[in-house]
Amino acid sequence: MDIKNITTFLKVAGTQNFSKAAEQLGYSQSAVTIQIQQLEKELGIPLFERIGKRVYLTERGEAFIPYANNILKATDKARSFCTQEEIPGGTLRIGGVESVCTALLPNLLLKFHEMYPGIKITIKSGTTDELMELAKSNEIDCIFTLDHKIYSGEWICAAQKTEQIVFVTLKEKGSAASSESVIKIQELATKPFILTEIGAAYHYELERLLSKREIHISPILEIGNTETIIHLLKKGMGYSFLPRFTVQAEIQKGVLTEVHTNLPPVEMFNQLFYHKNKYVTPQMQLFIQLVIHQLSISTL
Repeated sequence: MDIKNITTFLKVAGTQNFSKAAEQLGYSQSAVTIQIQQLEKELGIPLFERIGKRVYLTERGEAFIPYANNILKATDKARSFCTQEEIPGGTLRIGGVESVCTALLPNLLLKFHEMYPGIKITIKSGTTDELMELAKSNEIDCIFTLDHKIYSGEWICAAQKTEQIVFVTLKEKGSAASSESVIKIQELATKPFILTEIGAAYHYELERLLSKREIHISPILEIGNTETIIHLLKKGMGYSFLPRFTVQAEIQKGVLTEVHTNLPPVEMFNQLFYHKNKYVTPQMQLFIQLVIHQLSISTL
C-alpha cells in the first residue's frame, strides 16, 4: 500500500475537493485522481462519491480514515526509529492561531532552538478549525491554539492554561482608562476600536456578549495581526480587546492600560494538542515538555 496514496486520501477527505488537495500537495489533479483510484482498487471499495465539483466520503471511506491515520502513524514511528540519534534531530511541524504565533511562539521557539539546535521547525498559522484539518491529514504534528476549551476523544490535550481577554488602550495621565474605575460597556462601545478579524474565538465571544445586551461595536479597523493592533494602540488610535498575554509587557511598562467594564470576564484556553492517532515523535515530546514547563511558570 503506497504511503503517498494514503496521504493523498487524507488530504482529499479533509478538503473534499480534488483540485484543492492537488494544490496543497503539489501534485496535478490527474495525479491525485490516479492515486485515489489506485487506493480504491487495492482496497476493493469506493472511497469517494463525486457529485458535481464536490467529492464526498462514502460510508466505507469514512470508516477507512482511522486506518489511514494509523498507517501514517506507524510509518512515522518506523522513520523515527531508523533515524534516532544522540543529538535530537528531525522536523517539528507546529500549527498555531495568530495570537499564539505572534506573542507566545517566538520565545518558546528561541528556547527550543537553544536546547535542540538540530531540530528543524516549521510553523503554519490559521484558525483552530483549519489547523485541525491539517493535523487530520498529518501535515502538522501539533496545534497550539487559543479558543474555547477543546475536549474530544479525537484529540489529546498535552498542555493547557486559562487566558483572560481584556480591553486595552493607551495609558494617558488623568484619563478614565488609566484608573481602576469601571466604564459601562454601553459607553465603551462608542469609542474607536481596532479589533481582530472575526476568525478569532474571543472576537466571537465578545460579539455574543454584546448582542445579548443589544450593543454593537463598529470597529474603525479589523486586522488579524495583534502586533499591528498593539502598535496602533501605542500611537493612541483607540481601544482593543486582546488576550492579556499579548499586551502584558506593554501594560507592565505603563504604556497600555487595561480598561475595566461591567461585562463578564472573558476567558479562553491556550491548548497544545494533537490527534489521537498521531505518533508522538521525539521532537514532539521535547516540545510538549517545554510548553508544559513554560505554561506552569507563566512567563512565555
